Amino acid sequence: MEAFLLGEEPSLTRVQVAERAGVPLDLAVTLWHQLGFPHRGDDDVAFAESDVEALRLTSDLVELGILPPESQAALVRTWGRSYARLAEWQTTLLAGVAGQGGDPATALTALATDVLPRVEALQTYVWRRHLASAAGHLLEDTSALDPGETLLSVCFVDIVGYTTQSRSLDGPELVEWVDRFEQDTTTLVVDHAGQVIKTIGDEVLFTVADPAAAVEIALTLTARGDDPDDPFPAVRAGIAHGAVVRRLGDVFGSTVNAASRLTSAARPGCVLVDAGVHEALTDSDEESPLRWRRLRRVSAKGFDHLEAWRVRPGDPAKTDR
Repeated sequence: MEAFLLGEEPSLTRVQVAERAGVPLDLAVTLWHQLGFPHRGDDDVAFAESDVEALRLTSDLVELGILPPESQAALVRTWGRSYARLAEWQTTLLAGVAGQGGDPATALTALATDVLPRVEALQTYVWRRHLASAAGHLLEDTSALDPGETLLSVCFVDIVGYTTQSRSLDGPELVEWVDRFEQDTTTLVVDHAGQVIKTIGDEVLFTVADPAAAVEIALTLTARGDDPDDPFPAVRAGIAHGAVVRRLGDVFGSTVNAASRLTSAARPGCVLVDAGVHEALTDSDEESPLRWRRLRRVSAKGFDHLEAWRVRPGDPAKTDR
């Protein structure tokens, strides 16, 4: 199987790979550990020429300063985790296809020769498209922020009653239910020029530059969850707007923490926002198309008093601030 997937039979030990790549063995072992690869002994023949080339390329990136020592471990670990999750899902999917093809060996050969090259090409395309999008973020004006920070609206959308609902569904039904939530949420976020940062089972974390877009997304999702004829689950949301630190595809900082705390404090079907969102959407001469109700300050770990507003769609003439 390894020969099919790697394109060649393993013929090298880790010592030989390190020697051919011109990389110290201890560095090679460290990189493999960070990537999440299984442990191999010095005498185990488990590597191929592709491993030599990969180690050379990694060494080149280090020498070019693309992988500085202080970020090398974190970046390589992120690569390993991301591709491990992707590979696990793809293997399960392809195994199901292979199982339907009669002879497993024949099916595996067909997958290796016909399917995998297309999947690999598509992954490269998707990566380059996301790379282009990420490069665009670098052009955003962050002159008023500390280095490494970006001004963003951060939103958590959380399924209400997930534990109870999950107990009433069998495995395939639960997967379909969660997939619908993630897919519909992602589509809406992307349509509003936002980015889904991660999904955590019953919760989606996304960012968007425009706080008005963040509020519109959250209100749309909560409205769908309140519709008894819509299979979309009931949700609640919390949004905060402010400085955010981006790192390895994730976001950090007090703005992210505030959004999380607001989500926990929100009732089913509600959208709570912080002072940053409220000020950004009401600090103008134009009347807001939204209705606002200030709440008691939220008591949350890490915040003495977290200001919060409940936001709802409504007629500007009926705005309640």
